[in-house]
Parts: sequence; structure tokens; C-alpha cells
Amino acid sequence: MNRFDFTPYRRNTVGFDRLFDLLENATRAGASDNYPPFNIERRGEDSFRVTLAVAGFKSGDIDITAQQNMLIIQGRKGDENAAQGEFLHVGIAQRGFERRFELADFVRVEAADLEDGLLIIDLVREVPEAMKPRKIAIGGTPQPMTVIEGGEKSAAA
Repeated sequence: MNRFDFTPYRRNTVGFDRLFDLLENATRAGASDNYPPFNIERRGEDSFRVTLAVAGFKSGDIDITAQQNMLIIQGRKGDENAAQGEFLHVGIAQRGFERRFELADFVRVEAADLEDGLLIIDLVREVPEAMKPRKIAIGGTPQPMTVIEGGEKSAAA
């Protein structure tokens, strides 16, 4: 029983309930569902790539659904190979699957491609201008708003 108690951290933080819920759900789910295998790659500061090994699946067998903060990938394999012969050993798993990925705020799916048995999904984080940090002037005269990006300042009109 590997259960970590997040109660002390919940008491000292405000607005992080979703994060703690995600951590608790991840520990409950465990490593019982590991099909299909996947990689998550950081390709830049705000871009990511999820790659799933889906050998034997065609693009029509896979459904990708992007909801708010959730990416759902489902694969359904038909029985088209059942009448083609008698298998002596079946080592290539072609069972249906559903894989869910929790996405951070402002992350959207940019593209999806199926090539060489790999399903590649590119994700991009696009933070709206209103949510980016900005410099606030103290005092009487209003200053033009300055948006801070990567250590450099740029004036927003």
C-alpha cells in the first residue's frame, strides 16, 4: 500500500486542489494499464509531443478527442483478421484501448499523425496575453502596460 498523505500540503496552499487530486488519482491508478506504450517529449518551452505505439491500427481505428484539460485517445480494432488464418502465437497486441492524458491550462492539440505504427500528437501551450505577467506601475500617472516575456520587456499598446 503506497499511499502518500497530501493533507499537510493542502492545509498550507490555496488553489492547488486540482494538482493534489491529480497526484492522488495517479497513485491510485498505478501501473496496471500500460497498453499502448507511450512517450511524452518536451520539444521546446511551450511545445510537447505524445507518441503512442499503435502497431496494426489504421487511422480510421483511432479516435482522438481534446476536451478542456483532457486528451482522450481511443483505439478500436475490428475483427477483419479473424478469417485470414489460424494463429499459433499472438504476440502483437491489437486489443482496443483508451488512454487519457490530463492537460495543463492553455494546452491545445496542434497536430496528430500516424506513421510507421506510431501515433504522434503535438501539443502547444498558448497563454493568453491577459494571463502573462506584466509590470504594474505604482503611483499617479498611468504608464503603458509592459508585458514581461523571457526576461525581456516589450511595450503593449
